[in-house]
Amino acid sequence: MALDPLFTATAIEAALAAGRIQRSFFRQPLAIDKKGPIDLVTAADVAVERDFRARIEARFPSHVVLGEESGQALSSSGYRWIVDPIDGTTNFAHGVALFCISIALEIDGAVEIGVVYDPIGEELFTAERGGGARLNGLPIHVTPTASLIDALLVTGFPYSPAHRARQVRVFGALLERTRGVRRLGSAALDLSYVAAGRFDAFWEEHLHAWDIAAGALIVAEAGGRVTDYQNGAVDLFKGEILASNGPVHDLVRAVVTDPGIPA
Repeated sequence: MALDPLFTATAIEAALAAGRIQRSFFRQPLAIDKKGPIDLVTAADVAVERDFRARIEARFPSHVVLGEESGQALSSSGYRWIVDPIDGTTNFAHGVALFCISIALEIDGAVEIGVVYDPIGEELFTAERGGGARLNGLPIHVTPTASLIDALLVTGFPYSPAHRARQVRVFGALLERTRGVRRLGSAALDLSYVAAGRFDAFWEEHLHAWDIAAGALIVAEAGGRVTDYQNGAVDLFKGEILASNGPVHDLVRAVVTDPGIPA
């Protein structure tokens, strides 16, 4: 089934509009609330998601939206948009210019379109299933790196302190075996950077569908490999992902799943 070009056009249009909203709030006095001890939500998150929902409702009234801030409406259309209005809210709230909007369109259970937009770097990552991945309209591809010692990795840490201890140990184990490990604070950008060849692999768990839906497709369409920790297909609602250039995938997975690293 050929994708309606209006779907991708709408995702890009919405991402660029979100970027304008994000820039208008960025480094300005900002109302910040907490969803957990360190899980933040700002007025900008709410404004971006409200704008996105209004666009989808106006253009595709039978489609549903699953968003970080407002949950999901009910529909049987088979079309679901998955949106993180600001991926990297903690960075955003602290004036750190590493954040984005992440938009994916799922059709009958499969993500077919992914768009990630960094409004400060003015970088628009896009992908359609079977159509490759692009950055500002130009094709991108993962790296050919084949050894861990030559690899630069990226990861994140869960909001819950109870889930952080093992991740810290895995981080340390991979830091010893690689050129380096980074933590940027935005899973969607982490994945997009793997797709663009800036990182060789990304792993993280305890994520949400809106964190990874778009980025996972972008990596796959850039020639990368995307699995869960058991080497199976990624379940967006399990929140566990390993995305890589391919050659280092199993090398990273061996460390991430090492039973010798205690919880």
